[in-house]
Amino acid sequence: MQALLKLSRGVDWLNTQVGKYVVWLILASTLVSGINAIVRKVFNVSSNAYLEVQWYLFAASFLLAAGYTLLQGEHVKVDVISSRLSKRAQIWIDIFGFLFFLTPFCAAVLWFGIPFFWKGYVSAEMSSNAGGLLRWPVYLMMPLGFGLLMLQGWSELIKRIAFLKGLIEDPTAKKVEKTAEEELAESIRRLREAAAGNGTGATKAD
Repeated sequence: MQALLKLSRGVDWLNTQVGKYVVWLILASTLVSGINAIVRKVFNVSSNAYLEVQWYLFAASFLLAAGYTLLQGEHVKVDVISSRLSKRAQIWIDIFGFLFFLTPFCAAVLWFGIPFFWKGYVSAEMSSNAGGLLRWPVYLMMPLGFGLLMLQGWSELIKRIAFLKGLIEDPTAKKVEKTAEEELAESIRRLREAAAGNGTGATKAD
């Protein structure tokens, strides 16, 4: 089980790194959209390539971050019933879902998506729009995104089994991180305490 937990930590690290950098694709997509709008309005010039690269970046951000979203527990869940059940029952529901829904679905996308991407890559398929781009880069996002999602599903499965065995803490419990305002307030409080301590020390010395 320890080897599987080590694998789980590796998958978590991978999707964390992907999620950390993929967020910049949304900014890039926004900038491309804004620049395209300005150029079109000011210079009356546009290209389908600008529209398609925006689409490519936006699609990549959602597909590649799917595993990270699952890792953070931010995926959509309808827990009207499960929220009323015990924690162990909720964990078993998750295990069932990862085994019989998430894994088969991701495997099906990979089964059809990899040949679909390869066909577009080998044929150098181009967009049917005038001035469009190569299609295989966006086709590649499907197997990559669902591959990362399936790996994260397996990581979550391992963690839930380990939890049932009493090896780790609840993997579904969200860690509450301090906001920037809270960190600033805490820093100010520490500075005040340090200043007060120095003042007291100086008074005693006098």
